[in-house]
Amino acid sequence: MSNPATASRPTRSWPARFVRELYGQVILGMIAGVIVGVLWPKFGADLKPFGDGFIRLIRMLLAPIIFGTVVIGIAKMENLKEVGRVGVKALLYFEVVSSLALLLGLVVVNVMRPGVGMNVDAKTLDPAAISTYTATAAQNHGWVEFLLNIIPNSIVDAFARSDMLQIILFSVLLGIAMARFPAKTQPLFKVIDAALHALFVIVEMVMRVAPLGAFGAMAFTVGKYGIGSLTSLGELVAAVYGTCALFVFLVLGAIARAARFSLLRFLRYIRDEIAVVFATSSTESVLPRMMEKMEDVGCAKPVVGLVLPAGYVFNPDGTAVYLTLAAVFVAQATNTPLSIGDQLVVLAFLMLTSKGSAGVAGAGFITLAGTLASVGKIPVAGIVLLLGIERFINAARAVTNLIGNGVATIVIAKWENAFDHQRADLVLNGGGPGGYAGALAGPTDRNAGDPRGF
Repeated sequence: MSNPATASRPTRSWPARFVRELYGQVILGMIAGVIVGVLWPKFGADLKPFGDGFIRLIRMLLAPIIFGTVVIGIAKMENLKEVGRVGVKALLYFEVVSSLALLLGLVVVNVMRPGVGMNVDAKTLDPAAISTYTATAAQNHGWVEFLLNIIPNSIVDAFARSDMLQIILFSVLLGIAMARFPAKTQPLFKVIDAALHALFVIVEMVMRVAPLGAFGAMAFTVGKYGIGSLTSLGELVAAVYGTCALFVFLVLGAIARAARFSLLRFLRYIRDEIAVVFATSSTESVLPRMMEKMEDVGCAKPVVGLVLPAGYVFNPDGTAVYLTLAAVFVAQATNTPLSIGDQLVVLAFLMLTSKGSAGVAGAGFITLAGTLASVGKIPVAGIVLLLGIERFINAARAVTNLIGNGVATIVIAKWENAFDHQRADLVLNGGGPGGYAGALAGPTDRNAGDPRGF
C-alpha cells in the first residue's frame, strides 16, 4: 500500500534530476565545450578565461579556508599529542600508497610498452619547448631546500603566494598555541570560526558557475590542441587512464574494503567534485567543497583540516602513476635501453621527488624533468613528446589525486577513532545533511557537546 504523502509528491524524471545536479550541469558544460572546440577551434581557444576565472575564484578562497580549518581543528583538540600522531600516520600512509601508484605505473608501462616503435631520435627534439620546466627542476636542490622552504619569510608572504605548506605550518603553530590557552584565545577562536562559515557560503556561491568554467576549459583544450592530439599518442593516453582506473578500483578499492566502507558509494558521493576536477584538471578547484564533504561524511574536523590539505602536497597518487609511465615511455620512444635495475633506480628517485610538488604549475613535468636529469640515462628532451597530450592526461591525474586524498582522509579518521560510522552510513546511502552549514546545524551536529570536534 502506497504512502499518501509520497504518492502525491511529484517524481522527477532522470533527465530532470541530471540537469538539476551540479555534476550533470558540469558534464553538459564539458560536452558543449567539446562541440565548440571542434566546430569553432579559434573561438574555443579564446574561451580559456572562463576556465581560468573559475579556478581563480576558488584559489582566492583556498588560503583562508585552509588556515581556518587547520586552526579551528587543532584548537579543539584536548590532547596536543593527537596533532603529531595524526601527522605521522598521514605521512606514513601517503608514502606507502603513492609508492604503490608508482610501482603500478611501472608495471603497466612494461606490459603495454606504448613508446615502442616510435623510434624518435632524441637529437632532433627541441629542448627549448620544455625550458621552463627544466629550469624550474634545476632550482630544486633536494630535501634540505624543500624543508627550509616550508618556513615562510613572513606570514603575509605565505598568504600572498598561497603557499600551502607554509600556511599549514603557521596554522598548526597557531592552533597549538590556542589549544594551550583556550580561555584567553576564545575571542580569536570565535572570529576565525565565524569567518570560516562565511567562506564556505562563498564557496557554494562560486560553485554555481562551475559549469561555465568546465565549458571554457574544455572548449580551450579541444580548440587549441584538437582531438588529433589524443589519437597521435593514444596508447600512452589509454595507458594513463587505464592505470589510474586500476589504481582507484584495485588499490584504493582494497584499502576501502579493509577500512570497511564502500568505495563506489564514496565515488557517487563526490561525483560533483570529480566532474569539476575532470573538466578543469585542477584539484584546487574543489578543495573547499571536499573539506565540507569529508566532515559531512563523518570525519572529525581536526583530521580533515590536517590530512586533506597535506594530501594535496604529499599524496599525489595520480601524478605518481603518470611519472613512472612517462619516464619509461620516453625511454621506449627514444630507443633508450633500460634494465630492470635502471627502472628501479628511476622508481627510487620518484619515490622522493614526487612528494611536495603538488600545487605547483606543471608539477608533473617539473618532477619528471628533474628525475630524468638526475638519473642521466633517459634524454630529458624526450618529454617534449608529452606536451601535446599533457592537458588531456592531467585530467586523469587530477581525478585520481582527488579520490586518493578523500580515501586517505577517511582511513586516517578511522585509524584515529575520529569517524562517525552512523553518519557515514546515512550520508553515503543518500541521506543526511548536504553541505557545511547542514553538517554543523541542528541535532545532527556531530561536534555538539564535544569541544574537540570528535
